[in-house]
Amino acid sequence: MARRALILVEGTRSNGPLYVKAARRIGLHPITLSADPTRYDYHAGERLEAIQIDTDNFEALIHECSRLQASYDIAGITGPVDSVYPTVGKLCRHFDLPGPNPASIDRCCDKFAQRQLLAEAGVPIPDYRLVANATELAGAAAEIGLPVVVKPAVGSGSIGVRLCRNFDELAEHTTYLLGGKHIWQSSPRILVEEFAQGPYYCAEIMGNEVIGIGASDFGPSPHFVFRTSTFPAPLTDDEHTRIADVSLRCLQALGLGWGPTCIEFRWTKLGPVVIEVNPRLAGGTNPRRVQLACGVDLIAEHIKLVIGQEWNLHRRHSQVAVARLLVPDHDGVVDWIDGVSRAAAISGVAEVKLYIEPKTPIVRKGDYRDCIGHVIAASPSRAETEAILQRAVDLINWSITPFPTPGEEGSAAHTPAPAQVAPGTS
Repeated sequence: MARRALILVEGTRSNGPLYVKAARRIGLHPITLSADPTRYDYHAGERLEAIQIDTDNFEALIHECSRLQASYDIAGITGPVDSVYPTVGKLCRHFDLPGPNPASIDRCCDKFAQRQLLAEAGVPIPDYRLVANATELAGAAAEIGLPVVVKPAVGSGSIGVRLCRNFDELAEHTTYLLGGKHIWQSSPRILVEEFAQGPYYCAEIMGNEVIGIGASDFGPSPHFVFRTSTFPAPLTDDEHTRIADVSLRCLQALGLGWGPTCIEFRWTKLGPVVIEVNPRLAGGTNPRRVQLACGVDLIAEHIKLVIGQEWNLHRRHSQVAVARLLVPDHDGVVDWIDGVSRAAAISGVAEVKLYIEPKTPIVRKGDYRDCIGHVIAASPSRAETEAILQRAVDLINWSITPFPTPGEEGSAAHTPAPAQVAPGTS
């Protein structure tokens, strides 16, 4: 009898290992298809079967999956990243496997098309414009009114996303996006949006059920780098209901409702305003915090859906889970990192994970790639969890030697840098 396999198209450093482990617990053999399998450092440690292939080439993916069918019973196909999720839907259709609607996913991954559909359905969203050049961008910002958020129309992880508070910042970011530094997968298309000011929330959804709502804070402007994230969010019953209701309206407007979705909000003076609808599981620490807080393993339940099994979204317990992302405050080369094992040993700390090793060069980008690790804690109360988390974070220290400035001779000063954290984010 052929071994049952789960095909994973690409992966991520956060959710990728979790999909591999969950697949194995369910009795599946995970196989990753990737344009560059070496980018996922968990492959070697997990002895994961990985095949190098152009994941932008749909016909090549069909051919490779057909070849694998000679050796395996392919139980399902999925992928944890936006860029391949429309392709995942098409592969599922081709091989008659459960999967998302590729047309709905495609529309949702285009932030401009997404906003058009949400606006037509009367869903509250920020004012926005689509532009293609510097002149249009400046005009759109003037029409909407500063400050504005400027972002690529296609992308994730806050890559290329900036808050522009004045026209100097707008000009600087325009140069970055259109001057060759930002890598475009197609012709440049830029969204200029009203800056919806207020607390940030994220609704975690499976199918048409809102599992819960998390809250996050960001580091310093003009970037949107998460720092601390809490699940569940400290909301009143009315606030929770309003966010959940708008979430379900988003699913209807975008033709979603199969599998996972995460919807980002800002709570403004007018109530919940939708920032983005992501037709996939949230990345980062979100799935782990959900599991710690209520006992629902979103990744395992997603895999069950992918392979045609019935999922179980029953909440098994009630805790508060908080994650703190570790973000350096300057660029340079990491000399050492200390205190990780002591932090992990604290009662109530669920996970301490570093994404880098000593001698790694750090060049901050102003997006999710700036994070060098995270700490997650969980307990029955918010105050207790936050206290546990702070004790753990205080134990973690690192040193980063700044890069030499032009003309500087010899080695740079050795600058110890304790974990730089701001209250609240993910």
